[in-house]
Amino acid sequence: MNQLLPSSINRATTLIMLALMPFALADPAVEKAPEKPPEKKALEALKFPGVTVNVELHCVDVEASICLDKGSLEMVACTVKTKEHESLVVVHARPMHIHTALLLLGAKNGNPASRRIIDEATRQWEESPPQGDPIEVFLVVKDAEGKMIERPVSDFISRSDEGEQTGVEKTADEKKAEKFPSTFLFAGSLLLEDGDAPRKYLADSSGSVISISTFGDELLCLAGLQSQDNGALMWEINSDEIPKKDSKVILRLRPQKRVQKK
Repeated sequence: MNQLLPSSINRATTLIMLALMPFALADPAVEKAPEKPPEKKALEALKFPGVTVNVELHCVDVEASICLDKGSLEMVACTVKTKEHESLVVVHARPMHIHTALLLLGAKNGNPASRRIIDEATRQWEESPPQGDPIEVFLVVKDAEGKMIERPVSDFISRSDEGEQTGVEKTADEKKAEKFPSTFLFAGSLLLEDGDAPRKYLADSSGSVISISTFGDELLCLAGLQSQDNGALMWEINSDEIPKKDSKVILRLRPQKRVQKK
């Protein structure tokens, strides 16, 4: 009887495996991972410092830190070394990159609030309210068990004592109406001419990422015109809910999906 040498056995085993490979690949029990759409691949491959486009959750995630844990607010978010003394969080990204990421998810920007003089003699002004698609704002923070959870930004901001009308009993509907909103408008800041140089994205220099008061240069803002007067500063940090100062969090921006009309 002929005996196969070890080298012959190895060659025979290899040939058998190669012959059976097509059948193994065709085994219906082995499910192939679905191919991602090319546009989804492209979005996930985009790299903006401090910004992530999350296609699955339909949101833009921005790296941020808590910069105040008590006091009145004029901003929800600002950039580093700008308005940290009046903001809830400071973001580690350029507003222009956040703007671009929102566009890639299908959101459309409008414009910040503005005012222009229409009669020099009477000093009459015309005010234009902000416009833009609605964007829901969240913070992703650690819960008591250390798990990262998504919470609306309204959980961390409450009506200040200065904004309360003392001595007046309020109905449940009135109290509900006073809850801080978690939906902002995608105003989109402004592009400024700079001679022959490329135009400048104003929020990149001003730091106005998400405003409560109206500044006229913000990326996201509340609907309508919001005064900057001290008497009108009606919102403060909810110290019972906000993480400690300097805690790392994620600022999550989710464009509200449009309802397709038939």
